[in-house]
Amino acid sequence: MNNQGQEIYMFVIIGGILAIAVVTFIVITVLQYQRRQHRHERELTRMKDQYEQEVLRSQLEIQEETFKMIGQELHDNIGQVLSVVKLSLAILPIDKTHEAYEPILNSRQILNKAALDLSDLTKSLHSDRIAQIGLVEAIRFELESVRKSGLMEVDFEVDGFEHHFDGQKSIFLFRMFQEMLNNILKHSKASRVNVSLVFSNDDKFVLILADNGVGFDVEAKRNSVSSSSGVGLKSIFNRAKLIGADLDMKSIPGKGTTVTIQLSLPQES
Repeated sequence: MNNQGQEIYMFVIIGGILAIAVVTFIVITVLQYQRRQHRHERELTRMKDQYEQEVLRSQLEIQEETFKMIGQELHDNIGQVLSVVKLSLAILPIDKTHEAYEPILNSRQILNKAALDLSDLTKSLHSDRIAQIGLVEAIRFELESVRKSGLMEVDFEVDGFEHHFDGQKSIFLFRMFQEMLNNILKHSKASRVNVSLVFSNDDKFVLILADNGVGFDVEAKRNSVSSSSGVGLKSIFNRAKLIGADLDMKSIPGKGTTVTIQLSLPQES
């Protein structure tokens, strides 16, 4: 009887051990499967993000090449035509007492302004120039054009010593600034814009652009597919993502908008 009880006892123990082993095996198998599935999902997400970034990068590179081509064509064709017309008006043998003198003088002034505006436009479109003169001067030039137009007051401040970014980063940062400034001019009804660039000692670059305009709902604009400004905002956020910049956009209806872009500066060897 004792032997039979011991056999039953041993059978129960062995059965329990086997059951624990089977359960452990099942748990480990399930955990390994879940880990593999998570790794697979992360890899798919990484590949999707990488693909989207490459597509976006290609689109923006094509856009920059298009800007460059348009700028060159404007300079070579329309710029030359304006120069010829300007020269033709300048050599007209008309005395100051002639009735056509004032209209021609006015036309020459308008033509001079058109030529200067065209020159400013071609400079803004030409990405090589942006990389050559640096981000600070490119932004200063753009703001000076706004100031001269009298559309709004401009305050520009640079803190710290300028770090010269590589060509792509400086172009992307400038295009982001340009898009934000265009949005202010078109939609904000602002009377003043403040722009500051900070090159800090802790290897951080910060661009802050603030206006005193009417403000807007940022998320609603970003999600809008029917608004040109919505498309522009998406472009700004996409460019920031591509160069690894943090972008914070705060806007309160009736109280203006503040955009802050932060980017880590590469360590100098």
